[in-house]
Amino acid sequence: MAARSILVVEDDAAIRRGVVDALKIHGYRVMEAADGREGMDLALRRDYDLLLLDLVLPGPGGLEILEALKAGRPAQPVIILTAMGDEADRVKGLGLGADDYVVKPFSVRELLARVEAVLRRSADRPMERTRLAWSGVEVELDSGRVTFSDGREETLSGREAELLRYLALRPEQIVGRDELLLRVWRVSPNRVDTRTVDVHMARLRAKLHEDPDAPQRLFTVRGKGYMYREGGE
Repeated sequence: MAARSILVVEDDAAIRRGVVDALKIHGYRVMEAADGREGMDLALRRDYDLLLLDLVLPGPGGLEILEALKAGRPAQPVIILTAMGDEADRVKGLGLGADDYVVKPFSVRELLARVEAVLRRSADRPMERTRLAWSGVEVELDSGRVTFSDGREETLSGREAELLRYLALRPEQIVGRDELLLRVWRVSPNRVDTRTVDVHMARLRAKLHEDPDAPQRLFTVRGKGYMYREGGE
């Protein structure tokens, strides 16, 4: 069985090194980030089994990362790392979908026990969509690779892949442009023209060879937004 992988996002170098070393000693594969910007990128773009997430970070904070992650990957297991007095943030983190929390300072034994417990609980959890397929098209969402049955290939940008993932996680649901800007672009709809979504959708359809007049998966709902429709895969 392949080693489980854990992403550690923690700006305190000493704490991060201690956590990373302890996890590696106990057989886990580990990725790490030292600030919110790198942490957000790794959390949203990479595959891993569990996220250990500090709440107070330079750049995007831990709660912002958690909210963005859960919008696209609701099943992703997360343990938040929090200071003793941050009860309000712990409560908010759990409300956003975190599985557990560890209060600093913590022992390696406690951390490993919580990691193992969350991984056990998440073993039967339905996982996010990482692969889509239909009518001669296969899409690997994490890499953005699109392969067609005739051998042709396309590559989705990170934004295009996340747009497709967000819609595919909500099959048969109409998703508005404002929601997509907030959850996929992570910006306020008041700050960005909603035509940004339409431009990316047009590019996504072109790369998937989707005919907008006779779509297989990506449908426009006039005046409301977009919808991903399931079918035989």
